[in-house]
Amino acid sequence: MADQPVMLITGASSGIGAETARAAAKQGYRLVLAARSEDKLKGLQQELGGEEKVLTVQCDVQSGDDQKNMVGQALKTFGRIDAVFANAGRGGEPGGFSGADPDVWKDMILTNIYGVGLTLQHCMPALRESKGHLLLTGSAAGRATIPGSMYSATKWAVSAIGYGVREELRGSGIRVTLIEPGMVDTPFFDERPGHALKPEDIANAVMYAVAQPAHVDVNEILVRPTPKVE
Repeated sequence: MADQPVMLITGASSGIGAETARAAAKQGYRLVLAARSEDKLKGLQQELGGEEKVLTVQCDVQSGDDQKNMVGQALKTFGRIDAVFANAGRGGEPGGFSGADPDVWKDMILTNIYGVGLTLQHCMPALRESKGHLLLTGSAAGRATIPGSMYSATKWAVSAIGYGVREELRGSGIRVTLIEPGMVDTPFFDERPGHALKPEDIANAVMYAVAQPAHVDVNEILVRPTPKVE
């Protein structure tokens, strides 16, 4: 078991994170699953092989101490980290730039941008050691102009982080992939979208990227739902 690769996933308790955990487990990965509520991860832990194969960690990605502890526990338990999926994020901002709650903006910016930066920083030494793979959940919203959307602005920032960290790591052996979903039917939305991708569709994109041989670096995967048939 010690030679099985290890994938760390933030925002792992539901949606894209949880489905990626399931897909990775099927491919033989041991897992480090992190979320703000560790209780929500326990069912997933039992589903995917128990404590021998799955470590759960309470982690608010806005906290450097939580992220340091997450990486420390991962290395203490499994001794390595081969892939990191910086997936934690949030939305929810009715009112646009004119009327949105600025406290919602603040939490969103700290989660979607600062939290991603902390994940990269704390995981980097382990990824350098393994010559591993770094994946970030961006968004199609980070590739287009959306009226009044601070969320879109945060995902433009994630795209920039992905480009920037790839250049910083050039020559290190670490691969960097931006995963950029369009509309996905997850608990992210208060009202479930009627025409959307499924979380497992995005998990498939993650697993495609990590399955490539070491000399292949899949830089970006932009995934949108097929337009409705008229």
